[in-house]
Amino acid sequence: MTSDAHTGTGRPADALRGDDETSTAPKKKGGGAVGGVANWMDERTGGAKGIRYLMNKVFPDHWSFMLGEVAMYSLIILLITGTFLTFWYVPSMGETIYHGSYTPLQGQQMSEAYKSTVDISMDVRGGLLIRQIHHWAALLFLVAIMLHMFRVFFTGAFRKPREINWVIGVLLFMLAMVEGFAGYSLPDDLLSGTGIRAAQGFMLSIPVIGSYVAYFVFGGAFPGSEIIPRLFTVHVLLLPAIIMGLFAAHMILLIVHKHTQFPGPGRSDHNVVGFKLMPVYTAKAGGFFFIVFGITALISGLVTINPIWMYGPYEPTMVTAGAQPDWYMGFADGALRLSPGWWEFTLLGHTFSLNVMIGAILLIPVIFTALGVYPFLEAWITGDKREHHLLDRPRNAPTRTAIGMGFIAFYFVLFVASGNDIMAITLHLSINDITHVMQASIFILPPLVFWITKRLCMSLQRSDRDLVLHGKESGRLIRTAEGRFFEAHTPLSEHDRWRLVSYETHRPIAAPTEADSNGVGRRQIAKDKMRARLSHFYFNDRIEAITPAELAAAHHDGQAFESIESAEDGDRLEIDSDEFDHHMHGGAEELSSGHAYSHPQDQEPS
Repeated sequence: MTSDAHTGTGRPADALRGDDETSTAPKKKGGGAVGGVANWMDERTGGAKGIRYLMNKVFPDHWSFMLGEVAMYSLIILLITGTFLTFWYVPSMGETIYHGSYTPLQGQQMSEAYKSTVDISMDVRGGLLIRQIHHWAALLFLVAIMLHMFRVFFTGAFRKPREINWVIGVLLFMLAMVEGFAGYSLPDDLLSGTGIRAAQGFMLSIPVIGSYVAYFVFGGAFPGSEIIPRLFTVHVLLLPAIIMGLFAAHMILLIVHKHTQFPGPGRSDHNVVGFKLMPVYTAKAGGFFFIVFGITALISGLVTINPIWMYGPYEPTMVTAGAQPDWYMGFADGALRLSPGWWEFTLLGHTFSLNVMIGAILLIPVIFTALGVYPFLEAWITGDKREHHLLDRPRNAPTRTAIGMGFIAFYFVLFVASGNDIMAITLHLSINDITHVMQASIFILPPLVFWITKRLCMSLQRSDRDLVLHGKESGRLIRTAEGRFFEAHTPLSEHDRWRLVSYETHRPIAAPTEADSNGVGRRQIAKDKMRARLSHFYFNDRIEAITPAELAAAHHDGQAFESIESAEDGDRLEIDSDEFDHHMHGGAEELSSGHAYSHPQDQEPS
């Protein structure tokens, strides 16, 4: 038999590689023009790796996380509408005569800033709607930031490693308030001018340097001609740049630290259960942006806010009756109204108006400093240095939740006090009586709310504990062979039980001794005592988390063994099921799937 090589014909296997490409030219990339541009950019920047990491980022799904998204989308709306308004707004206090289309203002003298704002509202196509959207978006932006901070605080999302992100959020909220004040001062109408005049009075109340500060800010005596151009620069350039920088840092830290999530089956400090950024989360987030924008535009089209043409141009000799600031500055105005008059005194020929300065100047930095310091204070009290990516249920941190609600009560009293004159007129009451009630409430209501909230949280914890140990009440009575009656309970599913038992119980730190075992006095004994007292304040009243041993005991003998505490010494409880066969009290185990009295619809699917 002859070989194929001698006949000149190739072997059949050689034909399989007949179509192989032997050219050394680079292979053409797919994806068309867009793919080519993307490949060109990646070869020069190496950005594909970072984009791939970002696209694969997982975000959990919970309604409360949308509060931060509302703030982000409102910021985007503010940037878009604010850019539109700058095309026609004139930041000048130069005097001019109005000859526009709004008849009631014809022939009146006003600043160019006010005239341009009226022109935007009356003569620019869509100008009034854009102004309304911009103002409503600003209010929604601050509301969303505040609610987002509440969510972060009450769930403990500020704990390590997110302390810096919490501080950034606090700064964003404070800067957004200043940005809002600068924004609604720009029209130079009678209402905003009254607010600027009040701000100048606040500056003057600063001891020693107040007059110098006011002279520097206004460029001379009030009102001067520089305040509107300076506020415009601050509003459209300085503060937006700082806010965008802080927002970018906030988002970068969010990506680096990964998103927090509520506890549940399969969730831990080492993973995130949710959807990837692409495509699911991006589609949901994009749709949610248009929902936020649509609702903001709908409100702006139906509800008028800040009708400056009704107030008229600002005149230093005039003040609008019933003038109120936007809601986010209401607490400072309320603090000013509640300040007692005896805080103003004269010393060495100088008048110190502390009744004005404490409420209008000092209160804001004190509150925001306390908010920024709180994560570090709680970490010092607990001594917890671990990273936390699982959130707390507010009821499982009763003292923290009570502190937050006490602060909200404090804020609410100040906010309500900012309208004491309106309430007095509307309700036909004495403004002095209303003020005295508010002054008393500022000291009575926060501690009362703190105590009630803490009691409610602990009651809810006890309810959760009882639910885990005994299950849900079924409403069905069962008679045993011995003639005893009990109510059958339906056991919780593992998913429901996980949510109720997955939390830690902190215990108060023991008070330190004055000296160590060698009789040597301890250093920083005062600091350690303070920490022990604060720890006792936080954790002395607590509901211990349910241990597996307690759960096993409850399912074997109901309430007889619920008080067993094996978690502290680490011992495991060994239970002989035969010993408790005749002591079942109708606990959660009595309605297993094979029980004669169980109802199939009450059972969890296997």
